[in-house]
Amino acid sequence: MNISIEKKEFVEAVHKSARFAEKKTGTLPALSSILIIASGDGIKMRATNLETGIDLKLNGKVISDGVVAIPATILQQIASSLTHEGTIVLEHTGDTLSLKSGMGKSTIKTVAYDDFPSIPFPENPKNRMVIPGVLLRSLFTSIASCASSSTIRPELSSLYLSVEGNILTAVATDSFRLAEKKIPLSNKGTQGKFLIPAKNALEIAQALPDEDIIMSFDEHQCAFVGDMGMIVSRLTNATYPDYRQIIPKESIVEAIVLRKDFEQALKRTTIFSDSFQKIRISFDSKKNTLSFFARNPDIGESSEIIPAHISGSALDLSFNYRYLSAVLSLTTTESISLTAAGIGRPIIIKGITDTSLLYLVSPMNQ
Repeated sequence: MNISIEKKEFVEAVHKSARFAEKKTGTLPALSSILIIASGDGIKMRATNLETGIDLKLNGKVISDGVVAIPATILQQIASSLTHEGTIVLEHTGDTLSLKSGMGKSTIKTVAYDDFPSIPFPENPKNRMVIPGVLLRSLFTSIASCASSSTIRPELSSLYLSVEGNILTAVATDSFRLAEKKIPLSNKGTQGKFLIPAKNALEIAQALPDEDIIMSFDEHQCAFVGDMGMIVSRLTNATYPDYRQIIPKESIVEAIVLRKDFEQALKRTTIFSDSFQKIRISFDSKKNTLSFFARNPDIGESSEIIPAHISGSALDLSFNYRYLSAVLSLTTTESISLTAAGIGRPIIIKGITDTSLLYLVSPMNQ
């Protein structure tokens, strides 16, 4: 194999591919490698850890065909050391690969590629929809943090994606808080639903292009296909809980506040939160204020009051401040609404003018 690639494209492709290579030690060498393929169809880079996989297309010149596998960590370190100007030449001879860049040359021992597994593709091509990559990337990165970090219940450490009509709904919950985000599809997608591990979704998000991609799925895996190539992930084989059952249908009080006021008051109050990271929020409909209070026996206490438009009854609720602050990364609206159904009931936070988001947080014991 002998190929020539622009350094910038090579560096970006290596870093994207390395995300999908197996990072655990002691595994099959091929799984911790990046496969480079040169043929009449062009140049490709592949990597997989059996959970996710990527098949990238690269622009470059193929001088001679061939296949070679290189340890991903070594290739990534070399890529990190390169400037983005000029080209890099890769030549495979025997059991080594030489990389020539300018006046420099590196020689790397290759890995046997016979054990490199194939990257599966969803079997049912009817389950597919077109969606901008930039929109899907934003969707995955915004709500994945709300999924559980524990693998005891795999459904809760996954994102639930559902297509109904021309709406794609994504949900993540760790049973303490829940984020639901809806985005419109330009065309009516296949009706269906699936679970993708949250950690896989985050890796995929980093490799998605801004342009339109085709997202397809079957019972076992989903794929994201575009001009850049293909990314695949296995799906979670579990049943997602009926999360709509925990969303309160009625409320006794609603507060509308400026996002910046909410963020600043929350930031100052959390300095004084206790070991349980608890703060108390009070709705005052007579004074039209929303109050924040926290007490730490080792530090002191803090109280913050911000103006709000309050409709409904007075109410005090306590929350883990981390769950409240998480909503700030989910919406960019200038104002947010907090709706409560009563003592011991979850609170719903939405961005005013942002109908795509619903964020729910369960309260702590008073």
